[in-house]
Amino acid sequence: MISIIGSGRVGSATAFLAASNSLDDIQLVNRHKEKALGQSLDISNAIPENSPITVVGSDYSEIKNSEIIVISASTGTYTANRVELLSEQSKMIKDIAKQIKHFASNSIVLIISNPVDVLTYLFQKESGLPRERVIGMASSLDSSRFRYLIARELDTNQSEIKNALVLGEHGDSMVPIFSRAKWKEKPILDIFDEEQIHKIKGDLIFYWKILREYKGPSIFGIAKNTFDVIKAIIKNEKISVPVSVLLNGEYGISNVSLGVPTQINKNGILKIEEINLEKFELDLLKKSAETIKEYINTC
Repeated sequence: MISIIGSGRVGSATAFLAASNSLDDIQLVNRHKEKALGQSLDISNAIPENSPITVVGSDYSEIKNSEIIVISASTGTYTANRVELLSEQSKMIKDIAKQIKHFASNSIVLIISNPVDVLTYLFQKESGLPRERVIGMASSLDSSRFRYLIARELDTNQSEIKNALVLGEHGDSMVPIFSRAKWKEKPILDIFDEEQIHKIKGDLIFYWKILREYKGPSIFGIAKNTFDVIKAIIKNEKISVPVSVLLNGEYGISNVSLGVPTQINKNGILKIEEINLEKFELDLLKKSAETIKEYINTC
């Protein structure tokens, strides 16, 4: 069973993808139960005709058999930066952690809510769940955006861009790994000049703001990236994907959650991959970790 806490735009889009692909039964939980009930009525109509799954609106008491729990709840909408609502969001995630610890402590938890790195850390500490089962979803979205921006600059298809990876904070200190990205086996650093690199990095950091100027918050990108991880866990299909996870010495970083490459399967994070980085990239990653720790220390 998949439980999704937060039945707003991202939570419902994730539920729609899971239901329309008949992954598993889905429980929707929302602080306003009517919202969860309404979304379940709507999403139920997307279930394939021959599928045995169900989608229902419920409360925390019904999440006890969840294999996966997705947290997409929010206390409001940020407009300046992702840590704008940190105080409210940190209180929210701690309350949710207590509920999950009580009702579904064997679940794998995927956290979408922002600021995702801080909330992933706080949730893990509050719930006591193993770090392998507390996964922050954001670096895969940032990597998708990085791939798109490189392809746009080269006027080519995204499928031709390989190893476009973003690590660190899902925020202003994120670290796009230009040194590994390639187009037709040619390193991107051999193609782009400093001005192009600077522009892509800026567009990446402020991608969310550009989106909001046109349509409002991001929905489909994060929903699809989250769905991919849900699918891998449900079907035990090992997937390599950057996610936010508590580090215990990897990359010389400890006691903070941030985006790093991982392998995920039915048990959650199977392995944290320590890839080779240029020294300046590793330095930026460590600086990003310090930025996240500063936010954590305010909670």
